[in-house]
Amino acid sequence: MGVPVSIAHSTIYLDYAATTPVDDAVIQAMNDCMSFRGAFGNPASDHHEYGWQANDLVQLAREQVAGLIQARPAEIIFTSGATESINLALKGAALHAGHKRRHIITSAAEHKATLDTCASLEQQGFRVTYLKPGATGLLSRAQVEQAVTDDTLLVSLLHVNNETGVIQDLSDIDTLCHSRGILLHVDASQSVGKLRIDLANTSIDFMSFSAHKLYGPKGIGALYVRKSSRKHLTPILHGGGQQYGLRSGTLPTQQIVGLGKACEIAVARMPQDFEHLTTLYNLLIERVTGLEGIVLNGDQMSHFPGILNLSFIGQDGEALLMKLKRLAVSTGSACSSADRSPSHVLLAMGASRAQAHSSIRVSFGRFTSADAVTQAADELCKALQN
Repeated sequence: MGVPVSIAHSTIYLDYAATTPVDDAVIQAMNDCMSFRGAFGNPASDHHEYGWQANDLVQLAREQVAGLIQARPAEIIFTSGATESINLALKGAALHAGHKRRHIITSAAEHKATLDTCASLEQQGFRVTYLKPGATGLLSRAQVEQAVTDDTLLVSLLHVNNETGVIQDLSDIDTLCHSRGILLHVDASQSVGKLRIDLANTSIDFMSFSAHKLYGPKGIGALYVRKSSRKHLTPILHGGGQQYGLRSGTLPTQQIVGLGKACEIAVARMPQDFEHLTTLYNLLIERVTGLEGIVLNGDQMSHFPGILNLSFIGQDGEALLMKLKRLAVSTGSACSSADRSPSHVLLAMGASRAQAHSSIRVSFGRFTSADAVTQAADELCKALQN
C-alpha cells in the first residue's frame, strides 16, 4: 500500500493534443514546493518567510509565463485550466457589459469549452453568431466583419484547432476588433509553448491556455488579460479577492511553479520541438497518403505539425480505433469523448457525417520518436487491410 506503480507502456502514445506527459524538470520544480523542506506556504501569507518564499516562486512563474507570450507579469491570471479561463473571459466580459452589448461572435468549430460557455450565455439572453469555416477550417476577416453589429461585445476564436491543427491567422481579425471597440478572446490551448506568440504587438484582450498541453501539470492554466482590458471583466469566482480581484482562491504554488517551469522550457525548446514535429508529420504523411480513401482534414499550409486529422472513407472511426489497440490516438477532442456523435469541427467545415465518423486524430509531441511514428503507420496500414 502506498508504493508507486511502475507502468510499462506497450502502447504508442500519439494523443498529445489531449494531454502531454509532464517534463521531468517540471516535476522536480513542483516537488520542491510540497514538503516541509520546500516552499509549501500560502503565497498570501505575507507575515512570515513561508509565505514570502511561496509568493516569490509565484511571481517568478508569472514572469516565466509572461515571457513565453511577450506579456507583462501583471497580465497573467492563474486559473484551474483553459476551461476556467474561457469561462472567465466570456462570462466575465458578458457580466460587465450587462445590457450594453449582448452579441458574441465565435466559430462553430471551437472547443466545447467555448461552445458550451456561449450556450450558457444564450440562456441568459445573449445572442451568439456561430461562423462556419470553409473546408480548410479557416475563417476570414470578411466573415467576422459581416457578422459584426453595433451590439457586438466580443469575438472568441481558437488559434490552433484542437482536432485539425489548423492555424487561424488572427492579425486581420484583431485589427478589425480593435477598430470597432470589440473585445477579442483567443483560445491558445494548442499553440502556447509551441508557436511563437507576441502579445506585445497585438491588441488581443484575453488569451486562455493550460499547462498540461505544454508538458506541465493538469489543474493549472492561465488567462492573459491585457492591462487596459482588465476593467472589462467581472469575476465569476468570489472569495479572498486574489489576483487583482479577478480570480479568488488560494494559489496552488506547486501547480503554478510547474506551469512557469514548463513555459521556461518551452522558450528554450520551441524551435527544436517544432522541427521535430515537422519531421514526424512528414514521415506519417509519406507513409499513409498512398492508402486508398484517405482524406487529410483541414488546411495543410496554415497548419501546426503536431496534429493530423485523417478520414478513412468507408471506415468507422470508433471501429478503426478498436483495431489500433497498440496506438493511443483519438477520434476527436478528449473533452467531448463521452459524445459519440460525429466531430462537430469536421461538420462545421462541411464534411459529410460519414466522413466525420471515419476520422481519427493523431498528435505528436516532444517525446515521440520517428520509430514510433513508423510503427504507428505500419499498424494503421494493417488495420485498414483487415
